[in-house]
Amino acid sequence: MAHLERLSVYPIKSLDPVSVDAAQVGANGALEWDRRYAIVDESDAYVNGKRERAVHRLHTEYDLERKTVAIGERGGKTRTYHLDVDRDSLESWLTDFFGYPVQVVCDDEGGFPDDTDASGPTVISTGTLEAVADWYEGIDVDEMRRRLRANLEINADEAFWEDRLYDRPGRAVSFDLGDVTLLGINPCQRCVVPTRDPDTGEDTPGFRGTFVERREATLPSWAGSDWFDHYFRLMVNTTVPDDQWETTLSVGDDVRLGESTRVASS
Repeated sequence: MAHLERLSVYPIKSLDPVSVDAAQVGANGALEWDRRYAIVDESDAYVNGKRERAVHRLHTEYDLERKTVAIGERGGKTRTYHLDVDRDSLESWLTDFFGYPVQVVCDDEGGFPDDTDASGPTVISTGTLEAVADWYEGIDVDEMRRRLRANLEINADEAFWEDRLYDRPGRAVSFDLGDVTLLGINPCQRCVVPTRDPDTGEDTPGFRGTFVERREATLPSWAGSDWFDHYFRLMVNTTVPDDQWETTLSVGDDVRLGESTRVASS
């Protein structure tokens, strides 16, 4: 039986993840600590990898119990800040780094998800990471993991196993991780971030073209093909029913597939 192999949260949106053994499901189905904080500019727009290439050069390490982040440029010295008490100092350092004023904002209830219509944890399988890494010379599984930035990694060896977790538009596939029920909604539409070196932000030549070509050629029979108006989609977006909030996901939880059900239009 497949199980949850890795659980990652991204305390500051667009920056590095931290691996945890367990995470509580919070409001709106988001995982505790996932995208709890975000960097925004003076117009309240996210300073993220889609809009700001310099984000890739930042390295972060977290102590979630102490609510601290050690941050610096990759390969350089880090500075440690308490994410609440030292927020002004952190913002000042980030403003100097980016060269324009930024703030660090917080949402303790739901965070700042990438997909606000499917704000639960994202899912991918180890087999998929291995298969997609093989499409590219010089990119290993760990780098592909960092490019794609999933929350939940299932240990299934079968490539594109997670494509079983959604159906056609208007429907969702239920699945259990341990005692928690989630709903798979759609294959994630990817942005520019996976096409860049995760350490430098430099473009990987031909990444998107290769991805689209190989994704179309290897799309499994069980994938909900109605979603594929284009093939730059990978990983599964989910929601978590509100009666499952305050439950806990843990590494090692078994995965059990459920049924496809109709969902209300957003």
